[in-house]
Parts: sequence; structure tokens; C-alpha cells
Amino acid sequence: MRGRKPKPIQRKIIEGDASMRGVHTLEAKLKALPNAQRGLPDPPRHISRVAREQWKVWKRDLELMGADYRADAVVLEGACVNYARAVAADATLRREGAQIKEPIRTRTTGKIVGRRLKNHPAIAVSNTCWSQVRSFCSELGLSTVSRQRLSLEGSDNGIDDLMELLTRPRERKAPPTM
Repeated sequence: MRGRKPKPIQRKIIEGDASMRGVHTLEAKLKALPNAQRGLPDPPRHISRVAREQWKVWKRDLELMGADYRADAVVLEGACVNYARAVAADATLRREGAQIKEPIRTRTTGKIVGRRLKNHPAIAVSNTCWSQVRSFCSELGLSTVSRQRLSLEGSDNGIDDLMELLTRPRERKAPPTM
């Protein structure tokens, strides 16, 4: 069963304790979280050149966001390897086309009696790999939605706007006219 990914504890504290667990309980959970070591390693030697180049790009982005944790190296490797596979599959599709001619054989003799068009197998590889890239990038905070979800900074404007809304007198609705 899939649902929404849980919010980070710091964000729950900033937004207020909607589930009524208690702010002190949330703060205790936050203090109990393990601290990961900062700094991603260099790209592994066993991955392709394309994957290594993408590693460097995403590593720089994670460093700028302050989210470059050594423990996430395996997740970054998965994203880079799938990225390289998706790029290779897309290159194959550009070179060979999205459809291939598959031979039609008779069951009895095995002779080719015709051909039919079929989607190129690289389409499935490309789709699967891009889906994996999206999933890995979401885990690392490398997509717009995941950065918003992982955002830990509170907005003072929202609290001020809410307090202004809660403290002003209620507006009375005018009775409907006929």
C-alpha cells in the first residue's frame, strides 16, 4: 500500500503538531535521529563514464543544498546508473527507431511467413530506467516536489497571516435577496 511519504520531523515541528503528539515528543524524536556523515565520495570506478559525469553534477547540487551525506552514496549511484542506462536506451531508439519488424514463423515448419511491427525493447528499458531515476532523485531531494517536501524552513508570513485571520472579527453574511 502506497501513501504519502512522511514529513521530516523538523517540518512537523515548524508547521505545528497537527497529529497532537506533543511538541516535546517530536523534539525528542528529532534529537534521537542519527547524524549522517557529510560529504559524498568520488564516483565509483565501476560505473560508466556517463554515470560518473552525472554523479559529479548531482554531487555538486547536493553540496549546494547541504544534503551531501555519505550514507546516500548508494542511492546516488542507483540514480546515476539508471540515468546512464536510460540515456543509452534513448540513443538506441534514436538510431534504430521506436519499432522493429519481428518475423512471423509457422508453428509447424518454423519458416518465416511475414513480419509485424513491434515496439522496440529499448522503449521498456528507457521507461523503467527513467522511472527509477525519478524515484532515486525524489529520495535525494533532486526534484522540485521533493525539495518542497523536504524543505525545513518555516515561513513567518504564514504564521502572521494565520494570526491576523484568527484575531479579526467574523464577517456577517448578508441575508439572500429575492
